Amino acid sequence: MEKFIKCYVGFERGIKTMNATFEKYLDTVDKCLKPLPTSERVDIVKEIKGSILEMEREKLSTEQILNRLGKPKDLAKAYLGDLLSKESGFSWNRFLTVCAFYSLVGFSGLFVIPVLVIVAPVFIVCGVITPILGAVKLVDYLLNLNIPYVEYIGFQFGSTILSPVPAFLLSIITGVILFLIGKGSWKLLVFYCKQVSKTKTNLSI
Repeated sequence: MEKFIKCYVGFERGIKTMNATFEKYLDTVDKCLKPLPTSERVDIVKEIKGSILEMEREKLSTEQILNRLGKPKDLAKAYLGDLLSKESGFSWNRFLTVCAFYSLVGFSGLFVIPVLVIVAPVFIVCGVITPILGAVKLVDYLLNLNIPYVEYIGFQFGSTILSPVPAFLLSIITGVILFLIGKGSWKLLVFYCKQVSKTKTNLSI
């Protein structure tokens, strides 16, 4: 009986050591995902934990499981790349995903990502605001409202200032161009992140 208890205690200690190793691994992954919303980080860590438990049931050793998972930083980067590849639109959550991804990439990303992160939203916002300002200028002109500072809105080519009607039409064209440049920059950013990240080919998660 005493021998059985010693064996059981030894087995329990082995489990605790193994669990501690994986807990440290998961904690590192969680830290790499820090800029993401808490709910998304929790879901990712749960998913990885489920895969670890599944591999344990397959009788894989701690070393084999860790080799299969790869480095925590690389696995976190793979998840971030997958999150970015799910959709191409611009959103706040995707912006946070890019921020998290930025902290994990190499030297090239230190230049490419900040530039595209700034360019994309700026051009998108300008693309939306430009036709709105053109419309405000046109309405002020047609209704003679004399809205403050509206006189500063418009297009000037040399000494020629466009009247409100052609200025409005040009503002629509300019807005569309700026918006498309912004969306193109964002798609380029997502494409870059997808290329840098590694897919989770070894795991069924």
